[in-house]
Amino acid sequence: MKIKLVSRTDVKTSRKKKSKYQSLKDALEKLEPGGKAIQVKFSNRKELISYRNIIYSFNRENKSSVRSSADSNNDTLYLYID
Repeated sequence: MKIKLVSRTDVKTSRKKKSKYQSLKDALEKLEPGGKAIQVKFSNRKELISYRNIIYSFNRENKSSVRSSADSNNDTLYLYID
């Protein structure tokens, strides 16, 4: 077995630097109590659960109370602060 050390800049990675949910996180920061709601379309239940997990972690990290309401007929999730 040959082992060789290479510069870190030579290693190519395909990992994105930002989360695919970064735009949702940015929008959550702009929510105000009694203000407008965020409308998010989802394609399946797994995606809906992922969005809600983002909301739960956002609430925990920022000590906020963003709430969600899902319209399963239109595959839409609404996010708001009371």
